[in-house]
Amino acid sequence: MALVTTAELVANAATRGHGVAAFNVVTLEHAEGIVAGAQRASAPVILQVSENTAAFHGTVHPITAALAALAAAADVPVALHLDHVEAAELWEQAAAAGFSSVMVDGGALPYDRNVAVTAAATATLHDRGLAVEAELGYVGGKGTQVTSAHAPGVRTDLRQAAEFVSATGVDALAVAVGSSHAMTTQTAELDVDLIAALRDAVPVPLVLHGSSGVPDDALRAAVRAGIVKVNVGTALNVAYSGALRNALAADTVDPRRALTAARAAVADTVAHLVDVVSG
Repeated sequence: MALVTTAELVANAATRGHGVAAFNVVTLEHAEGIVAGAQRASAPVILQVSENTAAFHGTVHPITAALAALAAAADVPVALHLDHVEAAELWEQAAAAGFSSVMVDGGALPYDRNVAVTAAATATLHDRGLAVEAELGYVGGKGTQVTSAHAPGVRTDLRQAAEFVSATGVDALAVAVGSSHAMTTQTAELDVDLIAALRDAVPVPLVLHGSSGVPDDALRAAVRAGIVKVNVGTALNVAYSGALRNALAADTVDPRRALTAARAAVADTVAHLVDVVSG
């Protein structure tokens, strides 16, 4: 399969009433495991690179070139997405780096500022042929601004959602409905009624961030209610790090053995989650 666009995968999933899984990449072994898991499940997948991961690598271009090569060789459709970007200088590199979509992250900003920043970024990115995702409300667990997914004012305001999409021109909307980033247990409680209401209120696909903390049955219910793109990061890191620690305890010399185990653990996690959201 050739590299495809995020917009294509999201549109296809929305048409079928299914979800499409989007997984955050940190290392090349993450990406290899994600593609292997997607191939096992015979389902498309989105590979995401966050602003934090770009900073970890020093520049976004080498890791994206590797992901594009993996996508070109995959047996399932694979798209590349630049995730959680606050810095304009990074989203301005997105097209040249090979991404087909960007999440412009103004979710922690006051509403009017979020609209202004997102609208300006969307105009620029659309001119370059990229789809844009943005966030309304604030998904907890990132940084120090808001840590609880149930804190007052965190949930996406139904009355603002259609206004925000119209004012910014975004192609997908990440919504705050009870999930939280960086959860290592599946204990999040989603507001499925709010998801359904948001689906009816806005003309673009909905995105769920913080999906690692959501139980499988709740993820299925969220997709039925209207979530289309399902973002997962922490669950992969839990699997990756656990396998890595165990393998390093047995062999502290050759990192390839430990990284092979980590990659396999990621593949197992991905195959399961892809089945949950796309079935």
